[in-house]
Amino acid sequence: MAGLEQSDTDPTASYVDPQGDPFLRTRFAIPARPETFLRRERLVSHLDQALRTPLTMVNGAAGAGKTLLVADWAAARDLPVAWLTTDAAEQGPGMLWAYLLQALRASGASLPAGIGCPADASRVPPNLLARLAAELSVRDRPVTVVLDEYDRMIAPEVADQLEFVLHHAGDGLRLILVTRTEPLLPLHRYRAAGDLTEIRGAELAFTSQEAAELLDLHGLRLAAHATQGLVDRTRGWAAGLRLCALAAREHPDPETYLKEFEADHSTVADFLLAEVLRRQPPETQDVLLRVSVLDRFRPELVNALTERTDAGPILAGLHRENAFVEHLGQDWYRLHPLFAEILRAHLRMRSPGLEPELHRRAARWLRGSGSLTETLGQGAAAGDWEFTAGALIDDFAIGWLFTGLGSEELADLFARMGPEATGPATDLVRAARELSRRDLDRGLRHLRDAEQGLTAGLGPTVEPGAAAEQVLTAAWTAAGEEPGMVAARLSCALLETLAGRLTGEPGRAERAAAAAEALCGRAPAHLLERHPELTALLLAHLGSARLWAGRFDEACAALSQVAGSGAGASTALAREDSLGGLALIDYLDGWLGRAERKARAAVTVTERYGLPQPSGSGMGRLVLAAVAVDRDDLGRARRLLAEAAGAGGTDPALEDPVMEAGRAIATARLHLARGDTRAALEAAERAVPATVVSPWAAGQTALVVSAVHLAEGRPETAVEVLRAVSGEQPACAVAAARAHLAAGRPGVAIDLLDDVRPQGRAGPAVTVRALLVRAQAADRAGDAATARRLVAQALREARRDGLRRPFGEAGPWIRPLLDAMAPRVRRADRGAPGAAASDGPPLPLVEELSGRERDVLSRLALTMSTEEIAADLFVSVNTVKTHLKSVYRKLAVNRRNDAVRRARELKLL
Repeated sequence: MAGLEQSDTDPTASYVDPQGDPFLRTRFAIPARPETFLRRERLVSHLDQALRTPLTMVNGAAGAGKTLLVADWAAARDLPVAWLTTDAAEQGPGMLWAYLLQALRASGASLPAGIGCPADASRVPPNLLARLAAELSVRDRPVTVVLDEYDRMIAPEVADQLEFVLHHAGDGLRLILVTRTEPLLPLHRYRAAGDLTEIRGAELAFTSQEAAELLDLHGLRLAAHATQGLVDRTRGWAAGLRLCALAAREHPDPETYLKEFEADHSTVADFLLAEVLRRQPPETQDVLLRVSVLDRFRPELVNALTERTDAGPILAGLHRENAFVEHLGQDWYRLHPLFAEILRAHLRMRSPGLEPELHRRAARWLRGSGSLTETLGQGAAAGDWEFTAGALIDDFAIGWLFTGLGSEELADLFARMGPEATGPATDLVRAARELSRRDLDRGLRHLRDAEQGLTAGLGPTVEPGAAAEQVLTAAWTAAGEEPGMVAARLSCALLETLAGRLTGEPGRAERAAAAAEALCGRAPAHLLERHPELTALLLAHLGSARLWAGRFDEACAALSQVAGSGAGASTALAREDSLGGLALIDYLDGWLGRAERKARAAVTVTERYGLPQPSGSGMGRLVLAAVAVDRDDLGRARRLLAEAAGAGGTDPALEDPVMEAGRAIATARLHLARGDTRAALEAAERAVPATVVSPWAAGQTALVVSAVHLAEGRPETAVEVLRAVSGEQPACAVAAARAHLAAGRPGVAIDLLDDVRPQGRAGPAVTVRALLVRAQAADRAGDAATARRLVAQALREARRDGLRRPFGEAGPWIRPLLDAMAPRVRRADRGAPGAAASDGPPLPLVEELSGRERDVLSRLALTMSTEEIAADLFVSVNTVKTHLKSVYRKLAVNRRNDAVRRARELKLL
């Protein structure tokens, strides 16, 4: 599908945040001090201790002067400081760490690219924190990090993450938290160890002398008693003193004015409205009230809200006057959060109903000049759902509802959309929300409504009462090259491809994907490049639909395109999905080693970015569980099945057919290996839905059912179960041959094996079982030499993939053959029946093995090579060799096989 090629663009590169938006560089800038700022040496001297303690906390109320104190200290000491203003609390820990990494780089602290970057604003990969801490711990000079407005970062896990990095970074990190609240850190431990510098509200409060100096900077000279009275009544609150000074210096009698103000018991809100807002000209007041609905703004956006043309000079003047308008750089401004909150409340009282209109104007301006995320937020705040949904669709961003990059936040945002919002765009968004949650009935109903809306006005193209197929065809091929129409139809095709996957209808998915390919040729190239997740999702859904149909080669073609695409975070979930599908195909073909490698890659894709696991994810763990069963590692298989069940957080009944069948088959095989035939049958029945039957799902179900009948002594029934599928799949043909042999028909069994034409597809999990059937037939015929040769060949083929179950399934006839073979062969197959136990009690362990040495040893028992162990553990070959030497020394052995035997004697394996 040439039209669906993937882009190599990585939205998590160092210049963009987890939402794909450019980093706001002003958040890394140390705030500038106003001309009326008063440096207080007692606080600066105290803050110098931050250079000697790992953690420093500057804790005080809003307006206590915390930020300016630390900013002045950092500037005066000429230190390289990584400064970050955490003003995105609602976006979670992922956004914090992405910005923090960028702040470190902006301060000159070089970080290796291998550290990574969170892709999801709400989550952080644990290994990222470990890599960061390790990098900081080896630095010659500590890195000083300031987190300003830390109290706004309310995600509870952030404290644990900071504590982890701070602890493991050792002397490489000096962390300064500027906060209004007590951080959830073990402060008592730092205090006890003398590792905490604290500056709290009482210390931040202005003394009478400092207040007099501050007032003097504002041009006010009050009597000592008046100054002391002001300090007493404001409790030395920096913002309160400054607010009073700003208001009083314009009054003819400042001292009297301050007394009246204090006697009036006015609140800060009353003061701000009466003395800060009211002292501005009417046009400036209007500007302040209107921009209060925005998180940030620039002159052009303010002009759009106010219908003026002079917002630039007004904003610059407010900033110069320190009227609580902060300059963020690059023509962007913001209000002090407390001031903005008060202004919004006043706006609602002064101009009821104006706030939604302001959000609407802001959304439309941002649509053409700002970020899509801000556009959607403002559109939703305005309640303009047709516009908001249209913005998402027109930007080709429908995939955002599926990829995990803010998908939960988007779903919550559109959950507020009421039924009165109608149109193709709103129906498409509703359909995407429901299908992302695997609610087929609602999702398909909304999709049908969207498609009907797209075909409206096409005249005779669609007749009344037309079938869904005609409606879809008309919707996808409707005339018109407008980007919005192409985007809507492409979104429609994506959802139809997903619907074909979820309903097990590969034809439906193929038709939708073909339409999508044609539409991609008409879509603006820059939008497709901006949203690589769109084509990745299309190919992943198409590949899964083909997989369900048993068209493995075609499925691999689609899934491999996604798995091999660029390493961007926006396509990570689609890559995990595709790698899981490829792993399943390898497993079904009998290639356990290949399946395991791809399944591990699938699991690590999303773990790297800390992405959430959406509904229907977890195929990688299911394949790993199935592989563990064939290796007779049943405990690990149970754990992996439990992890897979919890990965997507969804009811298995809502999974797509491939996932549902994969879960059922892995579960059934585990029950069968444990000897619970009833549970195995119950699980196998869930592998084939009642609607559309997949050939491989039916075959795998037949394998389990026939194995149950064989185990319970009903070979003829086992033969009948496999009769309908044995000719189509090599694994089923081998199982049928085994059933015929058990029924006393060795000739028929051998003929079935001779007729199998795997054409190179069948792997060891199939061929080993076929060899054992031939060996059993030879054994029954009295040809002991042939039986031994075939069993030995089966052991050699099983060795590389660690296969054990086939030997356990073979039955008691194999025991004498295995017992007669060399001990090294028996030891190489722990699960083989008849494996000899060691003579006498095991010798004591020289020294306890470390955790990593046990990891190496466990893989050694799977007969993995040194290179394979290194790849599996993500370490170098030399590191593995070093661990092996230590294992040999501690176990008092000199060879691999002896190490495995000794470990089993000591119950280490």
